[in-house]
Amino acid sequence: MVERNRKVSVLLPCRNEERYISTVIVNIINQDYDINYIDFLIIDGMSDDSTREIIDKYQKTFNFLRLINNPYKTVPYALNLGIKNSTGEIIIRIDAHAVYPPNYISTLVYYLDKLGADNVGGVWETLPSSNSKVAKSISIALSTPFGVGNAEYRIRYNASREYVEVDTVPFGCYRREVFDKIGLFDEDLTRNQDNEFNERLKKNGGKIYLIPSLKVQYFARDSYMKLFKMQFQYGYFGPLVDLKLKRPTRIRRYIPTIFVLSLILPLLLVPVDTRLGLVSAISLVLYIVASASFSLYELYKRRNLHLFPFLAYAYLVSHISYGIGYLAGVWDFLLNKKHLHKKVEVNLSR
Repeated sequence: MVERNRKVSVLLPCRNEERYISTVIVNIINQDYDINYIDFLIIDGMSDDSTREIIDKYQKTFNFLRLINNPYKTVPYALNLGIKNSTGEIIIRIDAHAVYPPNYISTLVYYLDKLGADNVGGVWETLPSSNSKVAKSISIALSTPFGVGNAEYRIRYNASREYVEVDTVPFGCYRREVFDKIGLFDEDLTRNQDNEFNERLKKNGGKIYLIPSLKVQYFARDSYMKLFKMQFQYGYFGPLVDLKLKRPTRIRRYIPTIFVLSLILPLLLVPVDTRLGLVSAISLVLYIVASASFSLYELYKRRNLHLFPFLAYAYLVSHISYGIGYLAGVWDFLLNKKHLHKKVEVNLSR
């Protein structure tokens, strides 16, 4: 049984989330965990839509909900502000673009205690943000092995195992003492702050577990341009994560970059030897064959073969943008040390 008298702080970073904010607030209000032991902090990045007005409406009824201003606007600043202002012995980070089951908090608290874990989380059931073919295809691309590698929280929908030790989980449920031990989220990392923190946690002997039966419905981007911007940013901050950790991370995070390099480098060397152009051509052909095969396989399982061109293109956009982003990060962080001279700013992709 879950000890429902343990104080839990739920942190929600947000900015301009008028479309989703009511749903996530209601999700937390309707949890089966005793509301008197929930400390709900919404850390808003100075929204200029109706997000703050919606939050204010709920605050008038539910005094466990607090609004904190985040003048820096980005997620790591929001998380750190939330941690510093929280009162719970357990800290759960959530996202506005998701729907949480009523047993979300109680299940996380139960497994955090049962496993003696430092961080636990559920799996993402990635859903389209609209009914368009593009949105549906993007949601599939971000929940299949060809699209995201072995990121288990994105692909492990099979609950045959009660729990699985992993390298990272989405959002995360942490013991407060974890932050006292290894520090807060790195504010240089507009993206990938969860990955860096969890790698740091494991480096210090921490245990992270995925709970396959606990599903969070997460809404993916709904256009190729939004997908490109998101994946570019994840790739862009990858080299900075490596620098912070002083070592490489997971192999899946380098494969798109290797693919992009296999296209670019031979072409750059064509003036030296024209035959090298064949290397780029072969790499592209192999990718197209693999993408077509995996697209057909995934769509056949879903009885959605009409999405084939849209899914194949979603894979291409995702992989190319991530790879290009990583190379841009290598230039900025590894070579030019941009992060040492000024705050790294990017336009957020939502």
